[in-house]
Amino acid sequence: MNEEVNVLVLAAGHGSRMKSSVPKVLHSVAGRAMIDWVIDAVKPLTDNKPVTVIGVGAESVAKHVGDHSEFVLQTKQLGTGHAVQQAQERLADKVGVTLIMSGDTPMFRSDTLAEFVKEHQKSNNAVTVLTAMADNPTGYGRIVRADDDTVLKIVEQKDASVTERRIQEINTGVYVFDNQLLFEALAQVKNNNAQGEYYLPDTLDILRKSGHQIGAHTLQDFTESLGVNDRVALSVANRVMYSRINHELMVSGVELMDSQNTYIDADVVIGQDTVVEGGVTILGHTVIGRDNLITSGSRISNSEIGDGNVITTSHIENTIIENNVTIGPYAHLRPDTILKDNVHIGNFVEVKQAMLAKNTKAGHLTYIGNAEVGSDVNVGAGTIFVNYDGVNKYHTKVGDNVFIGSNTKIVAPVTIENETITAAGSTITKDIPMHAMGIARSRQVNKADFWERMPHKEK
Repeated sequence: MNEEVNVLVLAAGHGSRMKSSVPKVLHSVAGRAMIDWVIDAVKPLTDNKPVTVIGVGAESVAKHVGDHSEFVLQTKQLGTGHAVQQAQERLADKVGVTLIMSGDTPMFRSDTLAEFVKEHQKSNNAVTVLTAMADNPTGYGRIVRADDDTVLKIVEQKDASVTERRIQEINTGVYVFDNQLLFEALAQVKNNNAQGEYYLPDTLDILRKSGHQIGAHTLQDFTESLGVNDRVALSVANRVMYSRINHELMVSGVELMDSQNTYIDADVVIGQDTVVEGGVTILGHTVIGRDNLITSGSRISNSEIGDGNVITTSHIENTIIENNVTIGPYAHLRPDTILKDNVHIGNFVEVKQAMLAKNTKAGHLTYIGNAEVGSDVNVGAGTIFVNYDGVNKYHTKVGDNVFIGSNTKIVAPVTIENETITAAGSTITKDIPMHAMGIARSRQVNKADFWERMPHKEK
């Protein structure tokens, strides 16, 4: 019979080596806060909500995690053992096992943790330690084993002897304890070490001396054990996570032409046969359909993109793009843009809070803001939708089959009806009725022989 599984996440530290005002566990790895990765990884293990120990930045961490966890507060950071003790009131009376892990270890997979818990439950261990073999173990706690290969103790880097520092098997900081034995042992932990802190690993020696068995389970993939203590480690974690994500996308039928230089967040969805060139960044909750081409230098965030689109070196945020749309190069689609089927947005065109209906084209050097633009509209080069008077923004409505001449300025609020034309160079401040042409510019006057009046330099 499976024992009840409890989960305790340690997330009270500030992470001074991050050199940041943001609590360490809220720093992002591939689009998710580190603590989100941890909470998501443990969800399949138990129906019980995890208990998260918070301290520095407690309010912001609790607000971010929300109802995905329960919380206990560690007001003073006196070590990992002290952190676990803060959950005693919540967990001490529970029967079963408790998985303990840190909120700054975003790389663990759910399957790895499930296997680890299962191995513990099959054993007679009072505690099982998740270990890994490190080529360079500097900074990690070392696993000290007895002659019979059982675990004697875990010794921290600062307290390790020269011989112990040569050990390559390291502590990942993840444990499964018999829940009641955990808190019995914690009551005996002392702080007579270099840091004057209460170390959770000291419980292992206490339990062993009480006649209990201490076991270890070794990771197959060392990268899962990567913790994040500074910006260098954060960069490594991002690189590993992006590599995982890209691998899964390629296996599912997405073509990444240079996967090592393509950055796709964890919550992005991309359909088969979409081609993504190198140097592309796709962020947030973006959903991309099938058979798209996204070229180098594009950056897309929190957008919905259909099928058969070509996006060339452009910046897209909070935008909905339907099917067979062409964008760029160097277009900027800002929040609340909607592009219907077969729209063309060309080079150096910016769109914001606007809907462009099917078959509409804006080819060059244009700004469209706070507008509803109908189908089969041609927006000439240099057109500006003048939507802001310095205090308020106003709306423009353009009907179907409209031809907007180059260098037109449309001063909102204004309505341009179906099948109308604006003359090139016009400043439109009034509505244009159906089938009319709007002209708003001074007549050209040619001054004869004016060249002769100009001062000329001597040749």
